[in-house]
Amino acid sequence: EAVETVPPSGSELIRVNQVGYLPNTAKVATVVAAADKPHAWELVDAAGAVVASGATHVVGDDATSGEHVHTIDFSDFATVGEGYKLRVGEVTSHPFDVGPNIYSQLKYDALAYFYHNRSGIEILAEYVGEAHARAAGHLPDQAPCGEDLGCTYTLDVTGGWYDAGDHGKYVVNGGISAWTLLNQYERLAALGSTVGDFGDGKLKIPENANGAPDLLDEARWEVEFMLKMQVPEGEDNAGMVHHKVHDLEWTGLPLPPAEDPQPRYLRPVSTAATLNLAATAAQAARIWRDIDAAFSAECLEAATRAWTAAKANPAVIPDESAVVGGGAYPDGELSDEFYWAAAELFITTGEAAYKTEVAGSPYTAELLGESGTFSAMTWGQVDGLGAISLAVVDAQHSAAEREAARAKLVAIADKYLEVIGEEGYRVPFKADANGYPWGSNSFVLNNMIVLALAHDFSGEQKYLDGVASGADYILGRNAMDKSYVSGYGESPLMNPHHRFWAHQLDESFPSAPPGAVSGGPNSARQDPVAMEQIDAACAPQKCYIDDIEAWSVNEITINWNGPLAWAVSWLDEKGTKSGQ
Repeated sequence: EAVETVPPSGSELIRVNQVGYLPNTAKVATVVAAADKPHAWELVDAAGAVVASGATHVVGDDATSGEHVHTIDFSDFATVGEGYKLRVGEVTSHPFDVGPNIYSQLKYDALAYFYHNRSGIEILAEYVGEAHARAAGHLPDQAPCGEDLGCTYTLDVTGGWYDAGDHGKYVVNGGISAWTLLNQYERLAALGSTVGDFGDGKLKIPENANGAPDLLDEARWEVEFMLKMQVPEGEDNAGMVHHKVHDLEWTGLPLPPAEDPQPRYLRPVSTAATLNLAATAAQAARIWRDIDAAFSAECLEAATRAWTAAKANPAVIPDESAVVGGGAYPDGELSDEFYWAAAELFITTGEAAYKTEVAGSPYTAELLGESGTFSAMTWGQVDGLGAISLAVVDAQHSAAEREAARAKLVAIADKYLEVIGEEGYRVPFKADANGYPWGSNSFVLNNMIVLALAHDFSGEQKYLDGVASGADYILGRNAMDKSYVSGYGESPLMNPHHRFWAHQLDESFPSAPPGAVSGGPNSARQDPVAMEQIDAACAPQKCYIDDIEAWSVNEITINWNGPLAWAVSWLDEKGTKSGQ
């Protein structure tokens, strides 16, 4: 039936996924428009011909953006092509594509982030190009423990990934980051159809001819670093894991890793870091069992030692709030880490003690995010990782737990779909009383993983549409009209907070390569640039600026790029394998 429309004013704004839309998913744009009645819209192709038309749907006031919005739903349009634009009156959107391959390169660029940010190895032009090549940083990374911590040994902790814009390496953030890459592999092996896309020779990394899948090679670079952070046998706290290693003082920008002048120190052991190793090494042990049996055994031994040490020291929570030179990563609530580690060890070993631990955890019954922020998982809230591993991995001894975890994930995905329906920008995330948190884009991306798994388990289209809707937000359908991923879209991320990708400060340094995702809007605006440049009363989605010094809204980090890589590779699989 015909919908009555009113003429637009000419001041409307149209927000789209600037990369494009898969043919087999919902396609929605958001229009900033003051009218409380629909406007007519048209979809035009690259030649300017009208290929679809309709009337906007009036959503109304959208609290997260502070805007009055309509939506355009052109889901029925599935003709593959490039350079489409939406039009409302005289106002047009950015151009975008419709096609099954829109994420086929991004899935690799998002993973390349990890090689770019490796510590302890030269980053070679043959893999990253001349502009992004650099000397090895922190080779070797010999870090003394420091007598003030009551220990006198030095550990060789060479390797791993630089965490974010700085040169610190943090076990509690490394854990979820390595887990996400390893889970991407486990999900591909168990449920996916494109595991070959990440096989040997597929990534631009030095290990791409060693017979092992390249996705695993990249994750192993971090797992091996985490193993080195464990206190050796014979020392006090043997089996525990140092929370982090970083510089004595904060360094400035720009700074190539190889020129870091600061001495490096191990920071104290923590129960959180110890359980991060227990979980991630247990996961690695089962994955490498048939690929590299010796490495698998090393991982399982380290995981078991870490679990035993954590059970003996269940509340070692160092206060790093006053420490400079690196991020604090404080975590005083450890029940979720115990659940995650127990789940991974149970899946890997089948041992009754771990099964009992999982069954006795409050997280077995709780939906993700019930007791915290609206997110499936963060570095400090990791019960979701255990639930996802239980749901994904097809081990005979965990069959009952698998079915329960799958039902739980689908129930959570349904909550995310409800939120998408309530949000003017159809984002699978909602602000809380404090607005949007630090790294808000990663909350969106991790929630997309849960939606993706719900589709894997149920086959229902609504979950695929939900994942696509999250990607639409990240890639431009947001209140900033911004693609938060470097190198993608008409208005991409340009100036993330990073010591080497520092072109904004010094033109002799490179810009970010394609595929890095910004943390995005953060209502708290903790850095001086954000505080000065962004209105204190900013609507949650507007608390953002693309500036290298605005670290509270524009940093990049391994635990945000991990879910970007996972989610876009999943969408690419659904696009390219859908027969469209």
